Amino acid sequence: MKLTRTIFILGAGLMAAAAVASCDLTTESPSNFDERGVFSDPTLTEFQLYSVYNVFGGQNAHRGRYLPWYGYNTDIEWFVSSTRDDKSQIVMYDITTNNGQLNLDNGPYNELFSGIERVNITIRGIREYGDPESRPEMAALLGEALTLRAVLYTELLKAFGEVPARFEPVSVETIYLPKSDRDVIYKQLLKDLEEAFNYMAWPGESTATMTTARASLALAKGLYARLALMASGYAQRPDKGMVNTGNLGEVRPTDDPELQKSVLYPKALAALKDVIDNAHLELMDYEELWRGVNNMDLTAGKEIIWVIPFSDGRGRWNYTFAVRHNGYTTWSPSSSNRGGQAGPVPYLYYQYGEHDVRRDISCVNYEWNTDSKPYPAGIANWYFGKYRFEWMQTYPYGGGNDDGVKPVWMRYSDILLMAAEIANELGDADSDNGKDYLLEVRRRAYKGNESEAEEYVAGLSGKEEIFNAIVDERALEFVGEFLRKADLIRWGMLKEKIDEAVTELQDFRAGSAESHKGINYSTLGTYCWYRHGTDANGIPTIEIYGIHPGENQADATTPPPTGTDWMPYTSSSGSVSRYFVTTSVAGEDPQSAAFWVGETGKKIDKATAAGGFYLNNPDEYQWWPIFDITVMNSQGTLKNDYHYAE
Repeated sequence: MKLTRTIFILGAGLMAAAAVASCDLTTESPSNFDERGVFSDPTLTEFQLYSVYNVFGGQNAHRGRYLPWYGYNTDIEWFVSSTRDDKSQIVMYDITTNNGQLNLDNGPYNELFSGIERVNITIRGIREYGDPESRPEMAALLGEALTLRAVLYTELLKAFGEVPARFEPVSVETIYLPKSDRDVIYKQLLKDLEEAFNYMAWPGESTATMTTARASLALAKGLYARLALMASGYAQRPDKGMVNTGNLGEVRPTDDPELQKSVLYPKALAALKDVIDNAHLELMDYEELWRGVNNMDLTAGKEIIWVIPFSDGRGRWNYTFAVRHNGYTTWSPSSSNRGGQAGPVPYLYYQYGEHDVRRDISCVNYEWNTDSKPYPAGIANWYFGKYRFEWMQTYPYGGGNDDGVKPVWMRYSDILLMAAEIANELGDADSDNGKDYLLEVRRRAYKGNESEAEEYVAGLSGKEEIFNAIVDERALEFVGEFLRKADLIRWGMLKEKIDEAVTELQDFRAGSAESHKGINYSTLGTYCWYRHGTDANGIPTIEIYGIHPGENQADATTPPPTGTDWMPYTSSSGSVSRYFVTTSVAGEDPQSAAFWVGETGKKIDKATAAGGFYLNNPDEYQWWPIFDITVMNSQGTLKNDYHYAE
């Protein structure tokens, strides 16, 4: 009890300071134990590290504000609702500095810096009092702390672009800091991770790394590669020397010689190869992987490397992103609707090959009603099938505001695809220019039809063609995991790919026989039919006929040619209705048509608002602003750049 209380006092002091300062920092406050007493003891130091992990579960941090709003709209993931409010403002690249969801004194920006202050205190304490050079247990904790700081800063860099560089605990002289050129932060984080490599254990090889909720050497090395790709890639940046001045800037790569691909990529590839060769990780069966996520399996040494470590009763992941449940169901016992806030862009389903096992796990076109059965959701409404309340068997969802599901932050397939991308850029002959790593991911996707994967990868030639295949593969592999926005930014493709998505949706809407992505939408069913079954656990299932190419049911009265017990899709009034709607018909349920055509009033007109993806140029609104509450409490040291300074 005494040990737990000690760290609680340290954490409480930090949080109290955050509330007082309400800016990009926290300050130390007196504790019952001085730093020497804490950081010379490995148990107390570990407890202090727990206070850093605790930051992710803050009410308006990752739990309820960062994760529900970062990462979409992209070319593969988008906000399902079209209501104009503070939420759609965020995802439609139309955010303001007083946004009602994020302009909070305990919002993501301040909470992430609270975590950075805690970890800075920990790093200083271990270096001064822990004797990490001769005590391996303290060195391991130092490596974990350095990696956690890199995680926290990665989240800040992904969302805000430029932020202050804080690598020491707050002092009187450094209470208020301006934003820094992000290159300064990248270089320090990469240096930190290189140091951490010397101290940390692989997944499952130490007490601390037995769980995916704790940082391991695989996370440190994978994060090194992720940061190298970000640092050397494209991004919206203020002009040189103009950070924190209100400068509009432009999308460009860094000009820092230490962050060029020629410098970072060989080191990043070496780190990834070390994970591949020595971490003993593996690609799991795709459905087993995601059933495990929903059942909160934290066993290290499989595919998942690290998760956001919510407690079993914390976090709003399935609450936000699971397949939608409309009202009270067996698996979502709440009168409120749950899940389905965002979903795959509708055409993505058709980019998967017919035998790609990821397709029907990642993209589903049904939702649950109050009879606890699934029904067709409308051709516009696709959900992330990776997240399902009915798959929560070990810790069933209780219907409240938190579900406990731990979002996946990094897994082994990301290691492989980052290695493929970097090896392709370097012309790495040992990996056949990265194709071997790509093939490993593709073979898992085509389980039972591996020859299709082998033929596809063997047919790729040239750096550009292999790169484009990796861009597409990351979309199919990681949809619903919200890696895409950061990927598109570093590739310099954010607006380009979103505009491609707008065009593809127009082709989809028109029932084009040959879309811009080469997909034939003309053979999709005008009407759809469905029937229910049960799985091995007795949970209702749904089979939908009409959403697959070649299932064109033009006659609403004729059921599918195979099987029995088919029911036609009906409108809210109970009448048989078209499912794939290319034009609006008077008197017909507008569920699908409104999505495509757009409505007036409070709805976003998707016909004019870049297909429902953005209201402003995404390349000029890549980042969130630092919000008014934080800027006003920074004593004039923080200033927004880009359009937010206007």
